[in-house]
This record gives sequence, structure tokens and C-alpha cells, in this order.
Amino acid sequence: MKPKDNLMKYFHEYSFTFIICVLLLLSTSYKPDNGIIIDKKEAYNAFVYLNDIRTNPDKYRLELKLSKSLKICRTKLKWNDTLAKVAEARAYDMAKRNYFAHVDPDGYGVNHYISKAGYKLEPDWTKDKADNSFESIQAGLDDGVSAIKNLIANDKDSNYGHRNHLLGTDEWDKSLVDIGIGFVRDSLSEYGTYVSIIIAKHQW
Repeated sequence: MKPKDNLMKYFHEYSFTFIICVLLLLSTSYKPDNGIIIDKKEAYNAFVYLNDIRTNPDKYRLELKLSKSLKICRTKLKWNDTLAKVAEARAYDMAKRNYFAHVDPDGYGVNHYISKAGYKLEPDWTKDKADNSFESIQAGLDDGVSAIKNLIANDKDSNYGHRNHLLGTDEWDKSLVDIGIGFVRDSLSEYGTYVSIIIAKHQW
């Protein structure tokens, strides 16, 4: 076989593998020009982990300090692309503008952004532009699973609002069925990573 033929054979054998690797990397993370990385893989890992806790709570009771009397919703949450885009935008905005709060510097909460994105909510849920009925946030942790763990087991939250939201432990949170998660990394921001977890329901 001629050297040229060998080269062409090598190219055909490995170019396809190279293309697949590039596509895989692009599908799991996205890095805009300003250096903020949107990590879809960690968002998905958080989603899978949370649903496993909800469907197998006994497996996690000791680790996450969940009492046996805690009524955890066993219903699996459904991934929603609209909520995921809002969650990504929320996490991205916190990194870009270097803040950590449910209400952004312009005074808007997640209810406003969910509705604006086309996810239909009851009109009463958007009367106050600062309202947040559907979001849990976390910052400063390396991965999505750690974010879920910390939000559920965090003793600093005396009302366990994030835990109740993620695990559906009361009537309101139990009624929420759709989920979207955004996970971003930014080495130049205060916390380095930001996570927005939106669990919501349409108007009904």
C-alpha cells in the first residue's frame, strides 16, 4: 500500500472518532466568550441524583439527615427544557454579575423569568416581579450532586425551604412536577460555581 493510501486510511478511521468526541464535549458544556462555562453534564447529574433520592429515600436517610417521619414525594420529576433554559440563564447571570440571590439586581425573581420564557403560570404567581415560588439555588460547590446534597441537608436553613422544595414534602411542593437545572462555572466570580434548580408546575 502506498504511503498516501496509508494516510487516507488512517484519516478515515480516526476522523469519525474525533468528530464524535468533539460533539460530546460540545453537548456537555458550553463556554461563551466571557469564560463562563455552562456545564450541562453536572446539571443532568444533579437531576438524576435528585430523582433517585425521591424514589429511594431510605437509601439516603442517614447521609442526608432525613427522618423517617419526613413525607418525601416519590413521584419522579420530569425534565423541562424551558425551565432548564431559565435555570441556566439564572445561574449564568449570578456568575456574570457576581451575586448570589433569588432576586436579581434588577429586582426580578424566577417566577417572572419562567413566565417570560413561555411556561404558563397562574397570573397571581407573577403579580410581584420579585416572587420566587419555584427555585432553589446553591453556589461554591464543585458538582451537581454536591449541590443537591447540601441543599437538602443544610442545617443553616431553619425552615428547610430548599429541602422541602426538592423533595416535595408539603402540599405545595408535592404538586410541582417539572424540573430544569442550570450549573455554571466561572473562576473569576466570588463563588466559582452557581446552580439554579427550578421545580414548577403550569397553571391549573
